[in-house]
Amino acid sequence: MVYTPMNYRFLFPLLLLVLPAVSAGEDRDATQIVRDAVNHWRGLSSYTVMTMVIHRPDWERAMTMQAWTKGDEQSLVRVIEPKKDRGNGTLTDENSMWTFSPKINRVIKVPSSMMAQSWMGSDFSNKDVARADDIIDQYTHSILSTSVEDGLTVYEIESIPYEDAAVVWGSEVLTIRDDHVVLAHAFFDQDGELVKTLKSLEIADMGGRTIAKRQRMVKTDKPDEWTEIAVNEVEYELDLKDSVFTLSNLRNPRD
Repeated sequence: MVYTPMNYRFLFPLLLLVLPAVSAGEDRDATQIVRDAVNHWRGLSSYTVMTMVIHRPDWERAMTMQAWTKGDEQSLVRVIEPKKDRGNGTLTDENSMWTFSPKINRVIKVPSSMMAQSWMGSDFSNKDVARADDIIDQYTHSILSTSVEDGLTVYEIESIPYEDAAVVWGSEVLTIRDDHVVLAHAFFDQDGELVKTLKSLEIADMGGRTIAKRQRMVKTDKPDEWTEIAVNEVEYELDLKDSVFTLSNLRNPRD
């Protein structure tokens, strides 16, 4: 299924727990809708193979990656293709993030001052990858509007960060179907200007659930530059050992 893009974000993603589904007829508050969407995408645990395409007007490159997640605090992403990038990886555990490059054979901890910088040269930031659940923990949510598309209720939700939240956005707006699929996610700065959007381009049944199979992040001031992530395969609710999410495994893969 191809979905005509609306304003939207990821979560990533790469990045991006399972809660009971709620029927379209039940009353649901905005916070629960957002929580369900994040949990639906991520699962209690997951393994994903995905392709990331970084597009610029004069060049384009693609990387195939493996990703593992466990709970809402642990994730590992590793590049497997092309050969020149193979082994590059990112590990997150709670509020910490590390990267590894085989070329320099060095693990580097990403400081908080660099969380807003580009992740692997893409239009996603380190923060997008590291803390997808900040949208749940550090924001208040309200439903702006509801509509019905293809027989499914669609909620437009505005998310405003708490005053003391450690986030960079002034607000975010998510468009979420009642089957927990995020159709769009828009990021606004402190002045209310739209900075970037993540758009769902394709939705499919994979891994036993309906997910956004292909998503594209676009910055508002550079519409001809974008990063697209496509899920090639995904499995949920796996028995992943904690040893997967260690600095040792980031440097020397054993999974």
